[in-house]
Amino acid sequence: MIDRDHELPLTRQAEVLGLSRSTLYYRPRPVSAEDLAIMRRIDELHLDFPFAGARMLRDMLDAEGIEIGREKVKRMMRRMGIEALYRRPNTSKPAPGHKIYPYLLRKLPVTRVNQVWAMDITYSAPRPGWSGVHMTGMQGERRNEQMPCPLL
Repeated sequence: MIDRDHELPLTRQAEVLGLSRSTLYYRPRPVSAEDLAIMRRIDELHLDFPFAGARMLRDMLDAEGIEIGREKVKRMMRRMGIEALYRRPNTSKPAPGHKIYPYLLRKLPVTRVNQVWAMDITYSAPRPGWSGVHMTGMQGERRNEQMPCPLL
């Protein structure tokens, strides 16, 4: 790809390939033997405790006498492509009995300005000592322009 012995300057070669010049001079540093040993131990612990995240692995390594920070454990886990396994929240599941409304605009061609409107009501939870405001807004679907709606 990049030929350092070519008559075309390196900056021009990088420009032709769409690369920044800094990528031409970057030399990745090899991983130290100490870090490789820690990564091997993290991998072993991850196989035994797949639910353990960076904090728990850091504590386990600390109990074994290996002093290492959480961010370094996190960086090593990301480099090795491992992550903690745990249940994620099921936020996308509809409630039982919840009605699903049809999308009425699917086959409607929007051809002129202000043909289609949408409305959204947002509630901002009030802080203590502050009165909450219900905000109502209308937005034109054809033009990406927000129009204020008078408060009722």
